[in-house]
Amino acid sequence: MDKVFIEGLRTDAVIGVYDWERSIRQDLRLDLELAFDNRKPAASDDVADTLDYDAISRRLTAFVQASEFGLVETLAERCAALLIEEFGVTWLRLRLTKPGAVANAAGVGVIIERGTADPA
Repeated sequence: MDKVFIEGLRTDAVIGVYDWERSIRQDLRLDLELAFDNRKPAASDDVADTLDYDAISRRLTAFVQASEFGLVETLAERCAALLIEEFGVTWLRLRLTKPGAVANAAGVGVIIERGTADPA
């Protein structure tokens, strides 16, 4: 299975369950792996045949910045659903990190996998 990845996509959002978190924007980081058969774009050398990681990055950034979820789990699920529905991704692994959310930790968050890894 081929994968397209987006590493370290930085954005911010209102996220958290505490009152003080609801009044500030917090930094977030997304790391994505997306199943995609790269043989066609490799053969054609045509960007129209690829999974457009720039469009995905822009759409996810806009979605996350407009969101106001309490849990990173909810935000991760919604991001995964967006990728599957809007970009036709059949499998993905998404890591959502909330840097500095816990003292003495670089970040906390979730890693989820959704979809079918090898759609044969």
